[in-house]
Amino acid sequence: MDQIDVVRTPASWVVVGLDNGGTCNNATVLDATGQYLVDQMVESPSLVTEGPKAAVEQLAEAFHGILALTSTPMTLVRAVGLDTPGPASAAGVISSQGSTNFSQLSWHDFDIRGALEARIGLPVIYNNDANAAALYAHHRHFGAEAPQRSSVAAIVGTGLGGGVVEDGKVVRGAVGMAGELGHVQIPLHGVLEEGQPVPRCNCGFEGDVESIASLTGITNNLLPYWLTRFPDHPLAQESIKKAAKLLRGYGEREDPLALAVFGQQAKAIGKLFTIAANFTDPSAYFLGGGVVEAAPHFRQWFLSTVREHTQLRAEQLAAATFALVPDLDMAGARGAAVAALEKVRGTV
Repeated sequence: MDQIDVVRTPASWVVVGLDNGGTCNNATVLDATGQYLVDQMVESPSLVTEGPKAAVEQLAEAFHGILALTSTPMTLVRAVGLDTPGPASAAGVISSQGSTNFSQLSWHDFDIRGALEARIGLPVIYNNDANAAALYAHHRHFGAEAPQRSSVAAIVGTGLGGGVVEDGKVVRGAVGMAGELGHVQIPLHGVLEEGQPVPRCNCGFEGDVESIASLTGITNNLLPYWLTRFPDHPLAQESIKKAAKLLRGYGEREDPLALAVFGQQAKAIGKLFTIAANFTDPSAYFLGGGVVEAAPHFRQWFLSTVREHTQLRAEQLAAATFALVPDLDMAGARGAAVAALEKVRGTV
C-alpha cells in the first residue's frame, strides 16, 4: 500500500471506494459530508491474474490498508463501493465469457461483489469501472445539482467504456450492461476516408465506436491504414502494438499522421454523442481515458473536435456542456465511493 502525506481522519461515518484493475487496486475513503480523506492515489497490487481467491484477498487488504492510512475505525464504515472492468452483471457477477482482466476460467460467472462482501463483512455496492468514473465526473461537475442532472461519459482506453447518469444515478439496465457505449454502431460517413476499410471490433461488430476510439481500434484498424498513407513515417519501423502506444506522443507534437488517427477517434465519439443527444438529451458530455492524461493543448484539441462533430439542436447547445473527466486515476475509486454513499443515504 502506497504511503501518502495528505490524509485526514474521519469526523463521521464513512464509505470506502475500491477500484480493481489489471495491475493495481486503488482505494479511497469518503465521509458522510462528501469529503474524501485522501487526495492522491493509494495503490496496492491486485493479483487478478492469480485468480479470484488471491484477488479478493488483495481487495480486502486494500480495504484494511486505506482504513489504517486514514485512521478510520472499521466501526465507522457503512458500506464499500467496488468497481471492476466489465462486462459483469449489476450484482457484480463477471460475465459467463469472462471479462477484461478476467480471462481465466475461474473468473467466468464469478461473484466478485458477493465474495468481497463475505470476506469483509460489510455491504458492497458494485459498478463497472467506466460507470464509476462517469458517476464521479457527474457528481464532481454538478455538485449539489447532481441529482437533478443527466450526463453521458465516454472513457477511451484499451477499449471504450461508458456510462449514462440520469438524475444523479447510473443507468444499469435489465442485466447491468447499460452504458456499454463502445459497442454502439455509428454512421461512418464523415469519419472514414474514402476506401478506408470498415473497422472491426473484437466483439464481432463492424463500425462500432470501440473499433475506432480505443487503443485496440488504433492497433487493429486505424494505424495499419494510415501507415499506408504515410509509409515513410518513423512509426512504420516499429511493431504495430508499440507504434500504437507511441502515437499519443506524436499527437502532442501535432504530427499529421497522429492527428489523422485521433481526429477519426474524436469524430467517432462525436457521432456517439449525437446519438446520445437524441436518445437521452443529457446535460453534459464527459470524455475520459488516456487523452485526459495528454498535454493540455492536445486534450483540448481532442475535446473541441468531439464537440465540433456532435450535432446538437440550438436548444441543446444552450443547455449542455462538454468536459473532461477530472482526477482520472482516482475517478474509479471515487465513483465507487459515491455509489456507496448514495446507497447508504437512501437507506437511512
